[in-house]
Amino acid sequence: MRSLFYKKIQELKGVGEKRARLFAKLGAPTVGALLRFYPRAYEDWSNPIPIQQAPLDVPCAIRGTVLERPSETRIRGGMTLYKVKITDGDSDMELTYFNNPYIPLMLKEGEEYLFYGKVKANFLKREMSAPQFCSASDCPAVHPIYPLTKGLSGRMIESAVKNAFALLPDAMQDPIPEDIRMQYGLCQLRYALENIHRPRSMEDLGIARKRLVFEELLVLQLGLLRLKGRSRTESRLRLPRDDSAEYFALLPFEPTGAQRRAVKEAVGDMMSGYPMNRLIQGDVGSGKTAVAAALCYCAVRSGMQAALMAPTEILARQHFATLSGLLKGVRTVLLTGSLTAAKKRAISESLQSGEIQLVIGTHAILSEGIAFQRLGLVITDEQHRFGVSQRAALASKGDDPHMLVMSATPIPRTLALMIYGDLDLSVLDEMPPGRQKVDTYAVTGDKRLRAFRFIKKQIDAGRQCYIICPMIEEGPNDMASVNEYAVKTRKEWLPGCKIGVLHGKMKPKEKEAVMTDFSEGRISVLISTTVVEVGMDVPNATVMMIENAERYGLSQLHQLRGRVGRGTDKSICILISDAQNEDTVARLKTMCQTNDGFRIAEQDLKLRGPGDFFGHRQHGLPELKIADMTQDMNVLKQAQAVAREILRTDADLKAPSHRGLRAEVRQLFENKTD
Repeated sequence: MRSLFYKKIQELKGVGEKRARLFAKLGAPTVGALLRFYPRAYEDWSNPIPIQQAPLDVPCAIRGTVLERPSETRIRGGMTLYKVKITDGDSDMELTYFNNPYIPLMLKEGEEYLFYGKVKANFLKREMSAPQFCSASDCPAVHPIYPLTKGLSGRMIESAVKNAFALLPDAMQDPIPEDIRMQYGLCQLRYALENIHRPRSMEDLGIARKRLVFEELLVLQLGLLRLKGRSRTESRLRLPRDDSAEYFALLPFEPTGAQRRAVKEAVGDMMSGYPMNRLIQGDVGSGKTAVAAALCYCAVRSGMQAALMAPTEILARQHFATLSGLLKGVRTVLLTGSLTAAKKRAISESLQSGEIQLVIGTHAILSEGIAFQRLGLVITDEQHRFGVSQRAALASKGDDPHMLVMSATPIPRTLALMIYGDLDLSVLDEMPPGRQKVDTYAVTGDKRLRAFRFIKKQIDAGRQCYIICPMIEEGPNDMASVNEYAVKTRKEWLPGCKIGVLHGKMKPKEKEAVMTDFSEGRISVLISTTVVEVGMDVPNATVMMIENAERYGLSQLHQLRGRVGRGTDKSICILISDAQNEDTVARLKTMCQTNDGFRIAEQDLKLRGPGDFFGHRQHGLPELKIADMTQDMNVLKQAQAVAREILRTDADLKAPSHRGLRAEVRQLFENKTD
């Protein structure tokens, strides 16, 4: 059975080499991957509506008999038009298809079909343009809608899935043990797969989804908890003493109580005889870097090396500047992708000899040629930019080194414990003295000129400003785009000012160049998408203006606001939105009332659900195919409880009843947990 799941997809009838490449592009190179390639949405065809009662411009299903053979007409531009007349016995309707020569062969006179699409009407007739259809005698009640790629249609995917099911044995081995299925009311795997791809009804679809979501989240929690459990193996990298008091005495400022507590918790881990695996979560400006520096200091004083990995080159440079200043006696080096091969080779040699004690860099640290003499501490910044596998890759550079993860995205504690199931948690819930409170104002678009006059005054005083737009190109509903906005700003609002543009479609070197120019003051105004959300530390920037502010969640608005207020000058955040929606107004009002990221996170949970914390990246977790953090939190809690109970009695998942789960854990975590 298991070997069937690993069969290449081209072994299915109708799938050749070319089509196999398209399936692989969608993430389904094998039969097993195809069966786990779930539809993204569904259409309900179970209740066909009579032609005259069909709502206009709303997708619906209509049952009709083809009255005559489709007619063919040539029209301008070399296009071919096919007209088909159908009847439901009481009323007639005309269907139109463009450039589809198979229509006359597929729709046969006198036969009954189900058609799905939007009905249009005028005084004379009702019609549908290019509706989907299938034979009324063999038409599923619920139709799957799959993610597509050019050259691969939904019909092709459905056909391949049907052929895949034909190869499955009647009795499939189920990875979830029967007692757990019974306890949580879960259907068997075969039933779930059949009804997620070709559900007999919306109710059956719900039963299938419940089972597959539970399975996916159970596998996720098993993997995360096993990663955490690995840290319970004894470590040879035990700190012999706590040197943090010595470090604190060297600081030019007084650390907060939260910073001291986080350092104490982390150093305690490193002295325990087991590898540390800890997350430090704190609001923007809460002093995570100073905590990281303390742990680097303790590690280096004990004869170990430390590595800190940041998601962008500019953030890595900022960490290098900060830590070099705090750790003057520590031999520190910056390692980024822009260095020459010769420089990287020299750094690797110095790391292998032990000459370099601390390396700060980007994913370049993961390069094959980079090796260490005695890597004892690994730190990753901005956890949601790095997956579990990348963390594991960095850790593999040493012999079970201590791991510290830093995140500037405040998340309510209960949620964080489930997201970061493999990590212990420290929270920095105090702000260092002197940290600026950023005043925030929500205004409508008619106040934009006034906001620009304020920005101009700030620029004339030698300060800098961010302007955030939600789109790169011009979008619907007059939504602000970076490129168009920059043109208008240069011409009308801030003529003569040095303006830079930044967005995600730029090449990495172009982005780094713009961010560096802004950091070093060569650009006064940076017009950007949310790529500046993390990794920009410009103390001279005093204004953050966000267009179409209703487009963002509270947590993201808070992260953007955190780009200003980093220096000694008073800083302002301006939220521009013409939205009148009650929830939107409430969210923007929350931003104006508080600078506390944890309060904002709690409010975001209430208003929008937990999905705002995850987005498409799932915060560094392996990619989930069906579970949705916005609606499956209760299932996540159940899955976590089940995972803990399973691992309590079978930590290595070697029991016969757990072998299927073990295989899925290995697959989800790319073999990083075995």
